[in-house]
Amino acid sequence: MALLRVINEQGQLSEPVELPKLILTPEEWKQRLTPEQFKILRSHGTEAPFCGGLLNNKDDGLYVCAGCSLPLFETVTKFDSGTGWPSFYKPVAKENITEIIDRSYGMIRTETRCARCDGHLGHVFEDGPRPTGLRYCMNSEALRFVPRDRIATLAEPIPDVPAGESSPAI
Repeated sequence: MALLRVINEQGQLSEPVELPKLILTPEEWKQRLTPEQFKILRSHGTEAPFCGGLLNNKDDGLYVCAGCSLPLFETVTKFDSGTGWPSFYKPVAKENITEIIDRSYGMIRTETRCARCDGHLGHVFEDGPRPTGLRYCMNSEALRFVPRDRIATLAEPIPDVPAGESSPAI
C-alpha cells in the first residue's frame, strides 16, 4: 500500500489516500510499456538529452506516470533548464514521488520514482528556480501528458474523503 493523491471524479487532486501499489512481473510490464518506456521505467535507463517528445511541450495540463497514470507534475511548474530533459520545480503532490539516493556512475544523486509503480522517472537536483530551488529532471518516456480538458478522464475510484474535507483543484 502507498499513501497517494489521485484524480477524483470531479477531475481534482484527491486528499492523500491509501491505495495498493502496482506490482507487475517484467513480462506484464513489457506488454504494458513500449521498449523505450520499459528501459527507463523498469531498468532505470535514461533517454538521450534533447530527444524526448515532451521536452518542448508547453500545452496546459498534467504529466502522469507512463506506467500507472499517477499524477506527477503540472505544466505551470515546468521550466526550460537547458539540460535536454523536461524539468519541473515541484511535483503535483509530494506523496506521489519517492526519492532514493543513487550512487551509480561514481556520483551521488537523488533518484525519483513513481510512488505507486516504483517506475524510474529521473533525478532531482538542488539547482532549480524559485520558489523551491529544485529541478526535477525527468525522462519524457517516463511521463504521459494529459491536456487540462482531459484530466477528468484520469479519475479512479478512491476511498471516501471524510465529511467536511474537500479536494484541492489542480
